[in-house]
Amino acid sequence: MKEQSPFDVAIIGSGPGGYVAAIRAGQLGLKTAVIEKDTRYGGTCLLRGCIPTKALLRDAHLFQEIKRASQQGLFKTGDIGIDFGKIQDRKRDVVEKMAKGVEFLFRKNKVTVFKGYGTVVAPNKIVVKGDGASMEVAAKNIVIATGSEARSLRGYDYDEKTILSNVGALDLNHIPKSMLIVGSGAVGVEFASIYNSFGTKVTLIEILPNVVPLEDEEISKELKRVFTKKGIEIYTKAKLESAKATETGVEVVFQTEKGEVKKHTVEKVLMATGRGPNTANIGLDKLGVAMERGFVKVNEYMQTTVNSVYAIGDITPSPLLAHVAQQEGIVSVEKIAGKHAVPINYNHVPSCTYCDPQVASVGLTEAKAKEAGYTVKVGKFPFTAIGKAKIEDASDGFVKIVADAKYGEILGIHMIGNTVTEMIAEAVAAMALEGTVDDLVNTIHAHPTLAEATHEAMENVFGAAIHI
Repeated sequence: MKEQSPFDVAIIGSGPGGYVAAIRAGQLGLKTAVIEKDTRYGGTCLLRGCIPTKALLRDAHLFQEIKRASQQGLFKTGDIGIDFGKIQDRKRDVVEKMAKGVEFLFRKNKVTVFKGYGTVVAPNKIVVKGDGASMEVAAKNIVIATGSEARSLRGYDYDEKTILSNVGALDLNHIPKSMLIVGSGAVGVEFASIYNSFGTKVTLIEILPNVVPLEDEEISKELKRVFTKKGIEIYTKAKLESAKATETGVEVVFQTEKGEVKKHTVEKVLMATGRGPNTANIGLDKLGVAMERGFVKVNEYMQTTVNSVYAIGDITPSPLLAHVAQQEGIVSVEKIAGKHAVPINYNHVPSCTYCDPQVASVGLTEAKAKEAGYTVKVGKFPFTAIGKAKIEDASDGFVKIVADAKYGEILGIHMIGNTVTEMIAEAVAAMALEGTVDDLVNTIHAHPTLAEATHEAMENVFGAAIHI
């Protein structure tokens, strides 16, 4: 077993949290190592999650745009077909180029990479096993960024042929005629959008009362309305009873909110039922790192109960979002480097779901604000009253502001509509800078833009919206 000279920091995992942590550590002059068991860099988000999913969503949206354009007289094409093989090729090309980009950034910032499976065996030592050999990597500090994996319901294991995870749903070689999706979080509704747009008959079942259940209730209701209009069959408060492979696909039985037993035979079933942290078999238990329900306990600087060991991303009990993992990576290595590390305010973390229409939010929902004891004022403004939305043929949705009635403090901003995942950045900045409703009301928004809906919603908090 060969032993290396000590690194300032060694990072296990090269997903969004891990690779950003490594690059920032290199920028700060730290001698940095990354341990990665995959053949490529970027983790679930880049290789099997965020990036390839959004590539398919873009093409699904483009397909619908082309169909609308032909109906509106832009050009005549007759029947518009889909070459799903080329769509998949483009998706893979996007992923490969971005993975190579991470590799380039590692070289640029003098990051040493060890290929293999990393296990922490001491507060300053990792054993890396790969290619039939093993070695020890010594480091003054360790950052664990091993991410998460899709978790199916008990008794419904993925075979990636008929019972799919997000990985199987990304890599289909054809567009299925029918698909039942269990779970309506971000993964469920994004794949519902993709395959509905490509012509698949999609059924969506959710055990909770609302789709996208973490979002504001009014946003959830609007998404259900628009999805239903698109032909997606939705059942909330529905419980899956069985899913059995047959010669023609999968026979699914579920119980509806009213107690009815429904039987569907579909070509594919996608289990979009959440994710679990990858914290098993990496040595944390033997090291004495404090855990809770499989997640690693950390302080505001992402430091575990073992001082030299940090944890970031999906293995911590913070939102399972790539941009959260990235910022946590920066906080951890800036703390290691002795810089002024700024802890994350998790109330200001944006949530973005890239279904069609898109959903974006930051801060408290109306219900959570009331639970917290605030006297709440709400301002809403629909995109149907926005000129740019009509130009874009994207009038569905609205912007909703949740504010404190006494001081006008912005408590939460919730959006559903075209490109709202881009628009939410203004809301995040306003909240981070402790802006009030009045501050945004007196901030001029360009015309014509979709962002005018945010301005008008702010005006409407106190009943002063102009265009409604």
